[in-house]
Amino acid sequence: MKKETYFGVEVSPLSYEEIVDTLKLRIHSGEQSTIIAVNPEKVMAAQNNPQLKELINGSTFQIPDGVGILLASKLKGGDIQSRVTGVDMMERLLLMAEQEGYKVFLYGAKEEVVSKAAANIQIKHPAIQLGGYENGYVQDQEELVERINESGADILFVALGSPRQELWIRENMPRLNVKVFQGVGGSFDVYAGHVQRAPEGFRKLGLEWLYRLMKEPKRFKRQLALPKFLLKVLFTRKDQAR
Repeated sequence: MKKETYFGVEVSPLSYEEIVDTLKLRIHSGEQSTIIAVNPEKVMAAQNNPQLKELINGSTFQIPDGVGILLASKLKGGDIQSRVTGVDMMERLLLMAEQEGYKVFLYGAKEEVVSKAAANIQIKHPAIQLGGYENGYVQDQEELVERINESGADILFVALGSPRQELWIRENMPRLNVKVFQGVGGSFDVYAGHVQRAPEGFRKLGLEWLYRLMKEPKRFKRQLALPKFLLKVLFTRKDQAR
């Protein structure tokens, strides 16, 4: 699978449809797959965090979540045509699960969040098979792994925050029969209705980050990673950016 690389961090140039089609083939052949969202903040953080870089590059699909990744690809003549956001990727996987009969398990977040998310997912996708859910405060990890396996889950969404969720996935993958793992951060909050996404106009223009900044000004320091990343891409030779 050809990937683009930005300062040592890999990004998959595939669309939602291409990822879903590839996952169906991998599930059919019994292969496990992992999905991680990549944005400029993670790329910049990975420069000083070898473990984070290893987690990202060790995933099957590194989806271009941030608009900065899309812009960087265009600046460098890459193949990324559109963003693939974590929450929208989760929705595509839920739809795939409903259509193909795959079982889903949710793990992470607070009890009131994950339980409400599960209920709302069942309403939105009435034919989906939810194998179960568990909040992110489970103490007995052995029991959790056993429960997920007993559920027969094919797809597991983990919402523990990054990179904790990716570390959990990497540690437990060998013991799980799950075929698709996605770390989804705060997506359960969206499905639970506790967090509202940016209006569609902002999302279409790739300005979801601006909407969130207006709603949460305290995010300003984190958002500085976007201009820093783009300036670094702009003033770095194509071969050096890799």
